[in-house]
Amino acid sequence: MSNLSGKTALVTGASRGIGAAIARRLAADGANVAITYKEGAQAAKAVVVDIERLGRKAAAFKADAADPVAIQRAIDSVVGSFGCIDILVNNAGFMDVSGTPLEKTSLEITDQTIFVNVRAPFLFAKGVAPHLSDGGRIINIGSCLEKRVPAAGLTLYAMTKAAMTGLTKGLARDLAGRGITVNQIAPGPIDTDMNPADGPNADFIRSLTSIGRFGKTVEIASIVAFLASSETAFITGADIAVDGGTNI
Repeated sequence: MSNLSGKTALVTGASRGIGAAIARRLAADGANVAITYKEGAQAAKAVVVDIERLGRKAAAFKADAADPVAIQRAIDSVVGSFGCIDILVNNAGFMDVSGTPLEKTSLEITDQTIFVNVRAPFLFAKGVAPHLSDGGRIINIGSCLEKRVPAAGLTLYAMTKAAMTGLTKGLARDLAGRGITVNQIAPGPIDTDMNPADGPNADFIRSLTSIGRFGKTVEIASIVAFLASSETAFITGADIAVDGGTNI
């Protein structure tokens, strides 16, 4: 277990799923945790309560990741409430699950996907950087789809997740002088309410993995906690697959 005592983490999109698991794990390892959410105020509150039960400070801030003003407001609120930020986890994401064919994809959906999956993590990193402690950590949550697209209908999402790789490597160079590391995790299929292990496409998705099962949110959270720790000061610009062998 890594020791994050006295550290403050900001986890975006953390009212449920992978983000909520990350927030809870960082708190279990000693960090105070701020989270952002777009919808689901009660779910966000539940995450805060769980963290506070561990004896940590916690807060949830409503922020639409597609809105630059909301992003900066959230950063300012975290700094105002916690005093500093040591760890940023860019987890918020968007995927159109309507099944709309490529040629009928609207500009609105295109913008939403790019704004949330690419512009938002850049703006969060840019906005947090002046407040990030030397030796701090930025951890981006990408996707196994950044390297392999196993089915039609994933072009837009895969494009944005591939862009996260460039963002991670660029930030790693930009912030290295302050001892700040920037790394990315590329999850495979993870059992969440958005992608349940008993969903209509679950058997096909499961067949893409080598291990033959969906991952658990805590399995992503444990790698985030490792990258957030002091033990990983010589790891930066890395893209770590946590995908059950999906992209072997």
